[in-house]
Formats: sequence, C-alpha cells, structure tokens
Amino acid sequence: MNELTSTFFSISTDINKPVKPELSEQITLFAISTILAGLTIRLAISLAHTYGILDHPGQHKQHKHLTPFVGGTGIFAALLVAFCFLIGYYPEQSVKWLGLGISSVIIFTMGFADDILQLHYKTRLAVQTVAVLIMTLVSGIVLTDLGNIFPGETLSLGIFAIPFTLFATIGGINALNMIDGIDGLSGSVTLMSLILLGSVALIGDNQPSLIIIIALIGGTIGFLFFNLRYRLQPRARVFLGDNGSMLLGFVITWLLIDLSQGSNRAMTPVTALWLFSVPLMDTISIMLRRIWQHKSPFEPDHNHLHHILLNAGYRVNDVIFAIVLIHLLFGLIGLTGLYLKINELTMFMGFLLLFSGYFYLSLHPWYFITALRQFHTLWGLTPTQSHGFFLGSYTPKEAENLVRMLSQELRPSMDSLVHVIKNKTPSSNDEENQYAVVVNIRLLDTDVRIKDKTESFVTSAQKRINEHCGIQLRPFVEHNPRNDRRIQDKNNSSGNKRVADRRKPNQKLLVFEAMFDQTSISERDYYQESVESVEPPTNQSNS
Repeated sequence: MNELTSTFFSISTDINKPVKPELSEQITLFAISTILAGLTIRLAISLAHTYGILDHPGQHKQHKHLTPFVGGTGIFAALLVAFCFLIGYYPEQSVKWLGLGISSVIIFTMGFADDILQLHYKTRLAVQTVAVLIMTLVSGIVLTDLGNIFPGETLSLGIFAIPFTLFATIGGINALNMIDGIDGLSGSVTLMSLILLGSVALIGDNQPSLIIIIALIGGTIGFLFFNLRYRLQPRARVFLGDNGSMLLGFVITWLLIDLSQGSNRAMTPVTALWLFSVPLMDTISIMLRRIWQHKSPFEPDHNHLHHILLNAGYRVNDVIFAIVLIHLLFGLIGLTGLYLKINELTMFMGFLLLFSGYFYLSLHPWYFITALRQFHTLWGLTPTQSHGFFLGSYTPKEAENLVRMLSQELRPSMDSLVHVIKNKTPSSNDEENQYAVVVNIRLLDTDVRIKDKTESFVTSAQKRINEHCGIQLRPFVEHNPRNDRRIQDKNNSSGNKRVADRRKPNQKLLVFEAMFDQTSISERDYYQESVESVEPPTNQSNS
C-alpha cells in the first residue's frame, strides 16, 4: 500500500487502483473553492479601489460607474485549489498539471495587463499563442481528430493538429471574453457550460477533468455573488475583466479538448461545439459581420446577442435568463445526440444550420429586435426606457412621404427603427384609415452623455422637420397612471370628468417598418437624395 498525502487530506489506496475522490471530498473541493473565491474577490475589490484598478465607463461599455475588474482573482484562486487536488490525487500526471498551471498564469497575467494597459490585439494574440503552445507541447492537450464526421472514418488532423488546436483554443479564449458585455452574463454562461461539461465528465468517469470543473463552478458562483444584479445589489460590484474571462475561456477550451480526444474520450468533438454554442456562434457571427462590412474583426460594436435583447426592451436579468436558457437548450441537444448515438455528421450539419440562422440575425439585428418586442409584450415583462418620437395621424400618402423624409434625417446619424402603424377609429368605419409614424432610436448605453446626444438629435430633428414640413414631433414620455387625467375620479361629484383612456386593444396594426443600421450604411447612400427632394406631407397641422 502506498500513502498518498495531499494538501487537504490523506488517503491510502492500492497502487494498482486508480485514485478517485469520494463524494464528500468533491463537496469539500466545491466549498473551499466557493469560499476562497468569494474572499479573494472581496479583498481584491478593496485593493482595486485603493490603487485605482477600475473600469471606467464610456465608449462601447454599458456601465456608468467606476467598477473593479478583479473578478478573475477569484477564478484563479479556485483553480489553485484544483491544482492541489490534482497533484494530490494524480501525481503521475504532474507534467500535465504543470503545463496547465504555467499556461493559466500566463493567460491570467496577460488579461490583467490588458485590463490596465489596453494591450494591442496583436500582443494579446502573441501571448495567447505562447500559452496554447505550452498546453499542447507540455501537457499534451491537442486536437488530433474531429471525430467521425464522415461515417465510418475518423477525420484525423495529422500535421495540422497543433495549428488547428492553436486556432480553436485562441478562439475559445476570446469567445467568452467577447460576450462579457453586461452584468452576470459571462459568469452565468460559464456556469452553465461547466455544469454541462461536469455531466459529461461524470458519466465518462474522467475524474481529473471533474475536479477542475467542480473547482471552477465554485469559483464562478463566488464571482457571481458580486457580479449579478439582485434586490440588495442593483449593479455589479466587480467585473470579470479580461483576466477572468480569458482564463475561464482557456480552461473551458482545455476541458472541451481533453474530454473529446483520445481512445477513452467522454464525448465527440461535435458535442463540444454544442456545449460551447452561444459564445462560439456569437463571436464568429460578429467577426464575420465586421469583415463583411470591411472592418477589423476585433473592432467592438453593439450587435452581440445581449445587445439585441437589450434593444428589444429586455432588462439585464431577463437577457441573462434568455441567453442561459438558449445555451442550456443547445447543450442538451448536443448531449442528446451524444448519448443517443446520433450520427456525428447529422449533429454537425444541425450545428451549422443553427449557426447560419444566428449569422443572418447578426447581419440584420433589427428584424430580430422587432420579433422579440412582440414576445416581450406577450410575456408581460417590464420594459426599459424608450427613446424617440411620435407623429400621427396621416393618410397613407402623407405617411409614406413622411417616412421618406425621416429616413433622410436618420440614416447618417444613428441606428433607428421607423414604424408605420395603422390606426382606424372604430366608430368611424367609413373614414379613410389614418396612420401614425413612430421613430425608435437605438440607444445602447445608459450613460448620461449618450442620453444628452440623443436628446440633442431629437431636438435638431424636430426643428428641421418643422421647418420642412410644418410638423412637430412628439417625444416619448413615460406613461404613469397616477398622472393621467383621463382616468375618471370616482369621487369627483362635479361631473367635470375626462374620459378614461380611449385606446382600445387591437386598435393599432403595424403595417410598415424601416430599419436603419448606421454601421451598414455609407454616406454615399445617404446623399443620393436630398431632403428637399422629398415631397412633404400635405397635413400641416401639429400632431
């Protein structure tokens, strides 16, 4: 019998038997990782405020408060706990764990430097390449094949194994980093990915991977305690930062490769795509969209899935719930295909089909936004603020001319959505249908400066449209029943009452939409027509 002593416990085992952590030891691993991550992050938050290691609002960022970006410290602490367990239980694989440790330190350090110094993307890619090469050459984590995509034959990568591993791992590192756009999103998606991977490792009896997964689940939960929005915490107290998101992306990609390769693989490579579907689809779609528009694929924008949901009026927690639910659904599809032994080519083609739809939506986000707004209303969710103005009522010809003129005003300025809504008075069936025109401005940040910019634009548009057409715009205002004089006062005996809200359900029908994505339209398109060439509506009365 050999005595095996680890940092946290001592166990005795037969030398010919593989050592496996008991359930109680796995619970201990989870508890230690969660508590240590939470304590580490709490200490890091205090130090970050002291030394000014804070993320500043502005540019493409959604937040408006100075926030520490030290969430990765808790993830790194949890990973250290996993190292102790791995070396204690599997010392014969010490070289593998050494490679994981060194490459993780490199990724974490580089991420922290990027948070503070805003490294050039070429520098980040160079450092990530070094870390991945250590993973492949020292730890032996390599994508040697892509499974049985072609029935009866394993698609071996041969001499392209290391380059393909390099490409896939760097993609995984940055995929999780690129969806880290709102409070709680990347952490929640990571948690769901880890749970799905944990089920694969457990069923496949891959205990080393299970140890890493349990520790990271604890670390992620410790982070989400400070990052999610809830009643006692209206905004995130800490961000994951590049140091955390890149570290998680690296380790998850490590796990995906490790579990999908070798003779005793726990899953197929195609299943790995499904278990990391949302970050993967979102990142590739956005990068292809930027290339399609002749931009750098690394240039930030606001067309990620979470931006689309926010634009559709969903609140942050609703967005997180929806994306995690989608991620879970895709993951379950992958696991179903794995355990029902569905043909790998079929699963791969299904993934490509979903990705094609995802990519189409990233090219035309407003189409998706319009549909999501309908679901938003049906589900009765609390809407976010609307920004824009309202014009009505007009004849069909007047509404058409008005939309043309608005298009000229809006296209070069900002992303916008123009609705034409049919509004027919029920009591006047013989009258000509009247149409209202509603303009929604795509406001993506709650920063006061962005709001001021939008208000300035609306004011300018009001002036120009009034000068050209004699029409005044009506900005959106919040509807508050307590301030609505149309609501009858039952205690008012004077008889001088305003009629209650006369708007009827099913009275309005959306008949037209004009969608303008600023990043997709060039100035040349805008100047093909001038505002003066547009025939103004004949209705000159104020709306």
